Amino acid sequence: MIAIDHSGNLVTVSVLGEFVLSDYKEFEDMVRETLSPGGKLNLLFDLRQMAAFTVDVALEEIRYARNHPGEFGRIAVVTESEWLAWSAWISQMFVAADVRVFADDGEARAWLEAGAEAETETKQK
Repeated sequence: MIAIDHSGNLVTVSVLGEFVLSDYKEFEDMVRETLSPGGKLNLLFDLRQMAAFTVDVALEEIRYARNHPGEFGRIAVVTESEWLAWSAWISQMFVAADVRVFADDGEARAWLEAGAEAETETKQK
């Protein structure tokens, strides 16, 4: 099961229990509905409460990332699992986003906010 929240260009996804394909499809649908043409979203993926994921989720994530490499500016993955951290780094090969792994939610949010502020300043110049 997942919980999704979005505010502005920040999308927060928390995975609770098993992460299944229908959850990932829900995430994809939300991105399509939220993303403005030519825009980018920042993503906070909180995997601390994820118990497991199915193989079809992993394959869909790779397919989606390859087909939509420029939709995200920054992706923060919050996890304490070394295996999931490695998985996040591998995913970075398929997206043009800056991907970082954090053990702390607050640090992840601060990094995403700093990126949003820098982007706003760049647009104003």
